[in-house]
Amino acid sequence: MLKGNILTTDGWINGTVSVENGRVIALEGHIADPLANDDPYILPGFIDLHVHGGGGRDIMEGGDAADTVARQHARHGTTSLLATTMTAPRDELMQVVAGLGEQAKRCAAGSARVLGVHLEGPYINPGKLGAQPDAAAVAVRDEVLKYLELAPIRVVTIAPEISGHLDIISEMASRGVRVQLGHSLGTYDDAVNALKHGARGFTHLFNAMSPLHHRDPGMVGAALAHAEYAELIPDLLHVHPGAIRAAMRAIPRLYVVTDSTSAAGMPDGEYRLGSQHLTKCMGGVRLADGTLAGSTLTMDQALRNLVSLGIPLADVSNRLSRFPADYLGLEDRGRIARGAWADLVVLDREHALTATYVEGESIVEYA
Repeated sequence: MLKGNILTTDGWINGTVSVENGRVIALEGHIADPLANDDPYILPGFIDLHVHGGGGRDIMEGGDAADTVARQHARHGTTSLLATTMTAPRDELMQVVAGLGEQAKRCAAGSARVLGVHLEGPYINPGKLGAQPDAAAVAVRDEVLKYLELAPIRVVTIAPEISGHLDIISEMASRGVRVQLGHSLGTYDDAVNALKHGARGFTHLFNAMSPLHHRDPGMVGAALAHAEYAELIPDLLHVHPGAIRAAMRAIPRLYVVTDSTSAAGMPDGEYRLGSQHLTKCMGGVRLADGTLAGSTLTMDQALRNLVSLGIPLADVSNRLSRFPADYLGLEDRGRIARGAWADLVVLDREHALTATYVEGESIVEYA
């Protein structure tokens, strides 16, 4: 049983949450302003839908790398995540995805639950690679279906302007995959058309996509005008606080991701992102040419960053937990409610993480 200021689906209560067999079985308490007392905050565990690495390991390594990554992020309040791939040659990517399919069948002790895979590439525009390796490919139906056989592909990032990709978007959407637009030089009209074909979101909004101009609104303009969901990296390096505020006002269910690399939780130095070499320095990671290459962000720091901008804690919590769960159609994660998985985080009054529970299991080791 945990006691404190609990953010439930109906708002804040001061009381207790009881857990049995990994799920919430009871909530007791009274409606209360969490600022009116000194009790800790109890929030839904964080759900990160864009994770490349952490703890010195990269998802593209295969093997037990995903275990290390999931363990590292659990120490920072992430209770479930999507293992996110990089653009790579077909055979290499197939092998990595197959391994992640096995990983998603279990949850190692002390780790976040790997819900499945975010396939970020190879179906992107070679003119908007960002930090992705130069191995972009045009999506082919049989190849895409093979990936879906190998692992639970929950999210795919795709450039909609590439010939044939609208049909692929429709195919994947019909199979329950969340299709996101990103790493794209597409126009506003390309994005709107893709949304009509079943695309649901935008990958790391503002980054690696055609920008907003008042006479050429681009992918960003389409997202701000039409999207219900989009992911954003609030490390305060990728996106200016003013742009964050604009996106939050425009996109009802804008949600937080880390886009974290193997350098997350590690000292400054040299790391890898797929086949790319990175340097971590001054809180960020970059390629040799200075291009931002993912992040070192963790979800607990993302929360503190957004709170520091004056955004209410309950709103921030929704963007770290409930909205990503809703995006994937998960009704029993990302919220504190009877019958939901007991994925919980406890924060002190300064918003520092003091405890994490993954499906009722206490994570006792913190970075």
